Amino acid sequence: QVQLVESGGGTVQPGGSLRLSCTASGRTLSRATMGWFRQSPGKEREFVAIMWRSTGYQYYADSVKGRFTISRDNGGNSVHLQMNNLEPGDTAVYYCAADPTLILSSIYEARHYDYWGQGTQVTVSS
Repeated sequence: QVQLVESGGGTVQPGGSLRLSCTASGRTLSRATMGWFRQSPGKEREFVAIMWRSTGYQYYADSVKGRFTISRDNGGNSVHLQMNNLEPGDTAVYYCAADPTLILSSIYEARHYDYWGQGTQVTVSS
């Protein structure tokens, strides 16, 4: 059974930074696509960033490009999200997601991911 455990959320002022981490256990996900989604109250879960399994290529939502950076380590079983220049609009619960068989055309839709973390709250407020 795969478990994804996130850490690193918190409260930060606008312009600040946070680093989220997610580590997989129960099965190696080094060849899976891994990344991050977020969800704020009353909204659907939205794509933030992922690292494609075969090439390591990074995909980002337009709203976070240039501010967020995704990376992997721990033999590919951990994924991180460095978030800089945070804005109040970034406030949400952030979820780690992974899937070993995802096709490229499906990476932006949460419903296609098999594995999810429990979520970590990020609040950007002055």
